[in-house]
Amino acid sequence: MTDPADGDGDDDGTDPAGGGDGATGPTSGSDDATDRAGSDDASRKRAAADAFDAHASEYVDSAVHRAGDDLATLAAWCADADRALDIATGAGHTGGAIRDRGVPRVVVTDAAPSMVATAEAEFPGLVGTVADAERLPFRDDAFDAVACRIAAHHFPDPAAFVDEVARVLRPGGVFAFEDNVTPEDDALDEFLNRVERLRDPSHVRSHRPSEWREWVTDAGLDVEESRIIKKTIDYRDWVDQLDTPEENRRELETLFGDTPEGARDLYEITHDDDGLASFANLKVLLRATKG
Repeated sequence: MTDPADGDGDDDGTDPAGGGDGATGPTSGSDDATDRAGSDDASRKRAAADAFDAHASEYVDSAVHRAGDDLATLAAWCADADRALDIATGAGHTGGAIRDRGVPRVVVTDAAPSMVATAEAEFPGLVGTVADAERLPFRDDAFDAVACRIAAHHFPDPAAFVDEVARVLRPGGVFAFEDNVTPEDDALDEFLNRVERLRDPSHVRSHRPSEWREWVTDAGLDVEESRIIKKTIDYRDWVDQLDTPEENRRELETLFGDTPEGARDLYEITHDDDGLASFANLKVLLRATKG
C-alpha cells in the first residue's frame, strides 16, 4: 500500500499528513447520547472494514463493480480533473476508470486495508490510503473531482460523508456519485433494506433518491444531473460473494417469494428450476458541482 504522504512531494493537499485545519479531527464537548451514537457508528465501520478485508479478491471480478455504463458515466464526469479522489474504492474499478480517462493523479481511499492494497495492485498508478469516508484526511479544496460508487449504503452518517466531499472539493469541482437506492415507498424501502442486511450484515441503509439530493444540496453542492438506473443481479453470485450463511439464504428465498405489492415487477425478480435466479436493484447516478 502506498501512502499519499510518500508521493512526489507536491503540497497539493492530497497528502493526509497535510490536513492540519482540524476539519477531520475529533469533535469536543459531545454529550453522552452523541458519544454512544459515535461508538455504534465506529463499531459498524469496523465490522464493514473487516468484512471487506476478508473478501477483497472477490470484488476484483464482481460483474456489478468491474464494468458497465454507470462506471463509464462516473469516469466521464471526472475526466477534466487534474486530481481526483475515489472514496470507498473497493477493488479500485472506479479509480482505475478515472485514471484511464487521463486524469494524472488519482487518490483512492477505503476503510479496508486489503481493498486499498488490491486497488493499487490491480490498477497501477493509483495512490491509496486507508481512510474513513466521513473523516477524510485531506485539506480543504484538494481535489477537482470526487467519486463514490456503490458504497455509501455502508456509511452510518451519509450527511457527514457528503459534507466531507464538499470540503475537499475545489470550487468548480465535480462530485460523481452512485449508490443503491429505494423507491419513495415505505413497504418497498423496508423490503429492500431487509434483503440487503440478510445478505450483508454490514449494510447500513439504502436511502431514497430524495434524501441524497437533500444531503448534497445541504452541503452546498449544486445537483446538475440525477437519474435512476437498474442493474440485474445474479442472485447466487451475489450471496456467494460474501459467503452469506445458509440460514440467511433460506430467509432471502422466502422474502423474495412473498414480496410487498409492486416489488416483483419493480425488482424484476426471476426464478428458475433451482429457485431464485436474479433480481434488479435501483441505483441513483448523481452529478453535482461546487459553486
